[in-house]
Amino acid sequence: MTTTNPDEFHVFDTTLRDGAQREGISYSVADKLAVTKLLDELGVGFIEGGWPGALPSDTEFFARAAEELTLKHATLVAFGATRKAGLAVEDDPQVAALLDSRASAWCLVAKSDVRHVKRALRTSPEENLAMVADTVAYGVSCGRRVFLDCEHFFDGFATDPDYATAVVRTALDAGADVVVLCDTNGGMLPSGISRTITELRERLGGNPRLGIHCQDDTACAVANTITAVEAGVMHVQGTANGYGERPGNADLFAVVGNLATKMGMDVLPDGGLAKLTHVSHAIAELANLAPDSHQAYVGHAAFAHKAGLHASAIKVDPQLYNHIDPSVVGNDMRILVTEMAGRASIELKAKELGLDLSGHPETLNRVTKRVKDLEARGWSFEAADASFELLVRDELATGLTRHFRLDSYRVIVEHRGDGAVVSEATVKVRSRGERVIATAEGNGPVNALDSALRKALVAHYPQLNDVSLADYKVRILAGSSGTDAITRVLVGTTDGEREWTTVGVHDNVVEASWHALSEALAYRLSRLPRLPRVSRYR
Repeated sequence: MTTTNPDEFHVFDTTLRDGAQREGISYSVADKLAVTKLLDELGVGFIEGGWPGALPSDTEFFARAAEELTLKHATLVAFGATRKAGLAVEDDPQVAALLDSRASAWCLVAKSDVRHVKRALRTSPEENLAMVADTVAYGVSCGRRVFLDCEHFFDGFATDPDYATAVVRTALDAGADVVVLCDTNGGMLPSGISRTITELRERLGGNPRLGIHCQDDTACAVANTITAVEAGVMHVQGTANGYGERPGNADLFAVVGNLATKMGMDVLPDGGLAKLTHVSHAIAELANLAPDSHQAYVGHAAFAHKAGLHASAIKVDPQLYNHIDPSVVGNDMRILVTEMAGRASIELKAKELGLDLSGHPETLNRVTKRVKDLEARGWSFEAADASFELLVRDELATGLTRHFRLDSYRVIVEHRGDGAVVSEATVKVRSRGERVIATAEGNGPVNALDSALRKALVAHYPQLNDVSLADYKVRILAGSSGTDAITRVLVGTTDGEREWTTVGVHDNVVEASWHALSEALAYRLSRLPRLPRVSRYR
């Protein structure tokens, strides 16, 4: 099934309107302009920018968008409601705000559940139909492309199918380009979506242009959207990363991924699908939310393999355990190194890091054994690629270049009489044949230790001036408790161009931190000229 005419099938994004209702999201106007550019870069057909007239920031967004944005693929859509009961459409200020937005397309929301008409709008079913007809027709007469969102459609159809059908028919007769069926409270399952749309199409006759908008309260929003497409809708609404109120909306990236790779539908322009992962992560940053690593298609772990059985098959053919080629959506396959790893996992992971173990079977055996032994003692290389790379280099016949060796360190935490708490660390290391002693204060013992180590090394290795701590995580390992528990520390480090993660484990949190901090610097220096080989783990 392939679509060639962009108007045969619509990808409609509502990240900036419905998605912005997620708890914790608050876009500035500048954020909204940036999100719009990203979605246009992806190639979606329509971007719902917000509700002008209802929210000052949305009014400002449309004003700035008209002056500042030149969209290549998308049409900007203004959201609004049908006219108020008893008010002429020309006199309704919120309809006037839609015109003032200068958006060439409108998406109007209307009641399609007769219970909501009577109890929420407090008007008659007949007046509600007139409100739909008047507002749609007015928008069309003003040269706007009009979509109609039928709020609570599926509940309304279950209660009174005749009236819900009448709302859809009224909108289409008035000139609506598409009537969108909304599972507003997210309570539907795929079987109900399919059954309802099939019956609605039979009632309407012909080939009505219908759309779908699903919330994720049953965790079925993506499945419900795909089912609706299979039932004949030609317009899908969703949000970036599934953002939205309560559990969220249909994840537009999963919807697009399924339509393109599973149903053969050409729903994005050439090159758009390969930008899926980049756009997903960029919008997450603008929303100030961590990307979901386990998100379908675009998550960091979407194509990550942990079990040795998987890795053995992937070594023969990567597609044996990947449902698609990850590069199709701009993602990558990853092999995780854990206690579950076998030789194939280790070999593939090393190759991913640029280290070929295929011609070194004994080294591969040693690395596999060390990984399993260390993981049994609490080490984890699953998220610590840099530590794993150092371990492999340590076992290779050429050895591991080491640029410093610890003699000792000492950390003091002083609580002063004025309430100030000061940490001081002294580090004694050997580097380039010299014994170097450095002392530094810090915001806590780990920060002090990090500062002292850098101070000791930077004279010999000025490359470390650009290195800084990016992340620090501490975890008490399962099965241990109290102040003497085994602690795992993960340290994220950056040099401004790339980031890497190292791990340390000990029953003393400072010692665990030392392992991870020293590994981080050792990794950065591992590209420099070699010194004699030194074993690192003990």
